Amino acid sequence: ADEEEEVTVDDDDGVFEVVQPNEQWQTLKPGQAVPAGSHVRLNLQTGEKEVRLGEEQLKYWTQQHRFCGGREEEKSWSSIDPDEVKRAMKKIKEDQSSQDSAPSAFRSLDELKKDMAELDLLVETDVQIMRRLLDQFNSSNSTAEQKLSILQELEYLVHQVDNAQTLCAMGGLSFILQGMNSSDVRLQENSALVLGSAVASNPVVQVQAVLQTLLTTLATTQPLNVKKKVLFALACLLRHFPYAQRHFLSHGGLQILSELFRADAGGILRTRIVTMLYDMISEKELISQAGLDPVQDPAHAERLRQYSQVSLQEELMEEGWCSLVPQLLQSTEHDYREKALRALLAMTPVCLDQYRSDDALLGSLLALRLQYSELIQSEMILGEETSYFTEIVELIDSLQVKVK
Repeated sequence: ADEEEEVTVDDDDGVFEVVQPNEQWQTLKPGQAVPAGSHVRLNLQTGEKEVRLGEEQLKYWTQQHRFCGGREEEKSWSSIDPDEVKRAMKKIKEDQSSQDSAPSAFRSLDELKKDMAELDLLVETDVQIMRRLLDQFNSSNSTAEQKLSILQELEYLVHQVDNAQTLCAMGGLSFILQGMNSSDVRLQENSALVLGSAVASNPVVQVQAVLQTLLTTLATTQPLNVKKKVLFALACLLRHFPYAQRHFLSHGGLQILSELFRADAGGILRTRIVTMLYDMISEKELISQAGLDPVQDPAHAERLRQYSQVSLQEELMEEGWCSLVPQLLQSTEHDYREKALRALLAMTPVCLDQYRSDDALLGSLLALRLQYSELIQSEMILGEETSYFTEIVELIDSLQVKVK
């Protein structure tokens, strides 16, 4: 049998020997260890443990032997340097002990923030970029080429829903609509592209875009029939829609309507405008007085919250409507007068002081009261229906009581 090759390895608990087995059985001494995969048996005759190569090791070991010149030249199955074994085992222990204490390869968030601050970087947000672009677009010094480039940048930004809504809040849609009215076809096309990207799948911007378009149309020179239809569309948009009403006020809607009211000598546009304002006042009053049980109507609280953000009556007073609406009483049309009286009654919470000092209004109320009383008498004599004229007299009486 080949002589044992012994390797001594230091361990925390002491020193032990590693026996290098071969194809022959050899006796294990107490305290000796064997490599993994070795075959160990108990010799029943001697009572000693014996070791040799395992089956896989033995197969590999025999393949490494070659016969040369009639004698076997043995090649070592595994030539192990004792010093190398010691170093390897010591390295394993060092790696295990240092695993938990090794510093992280990643920096903390605070460290990253500190590094960014030290770089003193100026990062411009999307909001700041859009504000800068709008200022440049509105500048008289901007050339057509510069405006074209600005529109292209805005089109990229407004694909994000939040950016599209921010652009509306900045009043950017008015600039985009101006671009659509440009004589430069390229600006028209790119303005339309920005508007389309902003309103796509974005109800908030869709409402504002439509609203801005309607208001712009009313503010420009248009035929009477066009303005009548635009007023109809505007009334439909605002009806029972507090979100749209709030933006109508914030975008100068009452000022545009007041200019339209003053310019309308025939009274047809005045009546449509006053009716629309009355409807807006009335629906807010009705929702606040509904008194529905929130448990039965969970949406009631939300509607109240939205209408609370619509300061219509205060805006009416500030824009001079307390003195504009009474002018509609000068019309000869009964329907126009009725609409004016209803609106005047709805506006009394904010206009009462002005009513009391408006001599023209007080005189009109007295004259109309007398006129409709006479009409009622005449209709009664003829046997005609007088309920409509009676209703008008009741409106006049209610207003006079409030004024007194």
